[in-house]
Amino acid sequence: MRATKSHDERIAEMVFRSVYPHYVKKVESKGRTVKELHEVILWLTGFDEAALQRHLQTDSTFEQFFAEANLNPNAHLITGVICGYRVETIENPLTQKARYLDKLVDELAKGRKMDKILRKP
Repeated sequence: MRATKSHDERIAEMVFRSVYPHYVKKVESKGRTVKELHEVILWLTGFDEAALQRHLQTDSTFEQFFAEANLNPNAHLITGVICGYRVETIENPLTQKARYLDKLVDELAKGRKMDKILRKP
């Protein structure tokens, strides 16, 4: 599936804190914790807890959220399909980062071990 310009623009304009409750609901409904969710988000973005909380208190778009992030050097190891898109082949860098996050949340909800989710050797 190939992303369109309008799809990429919609992702860029989405407010992070409006999507965050969906992440929480997804992981908690599968027996995982908010603490684990934060561990995954912090690993991907390089944020500390204070930076994450700041984004959750403001109307940061995904574009702003990822512009401030220092993506984990192992993020390129995130592969697979999420929302019909193969994450490793997504051409738009911002859309790819957002789908990386979606993929990690999905793996967490599916019960994957944290070492595997965080791409630890």
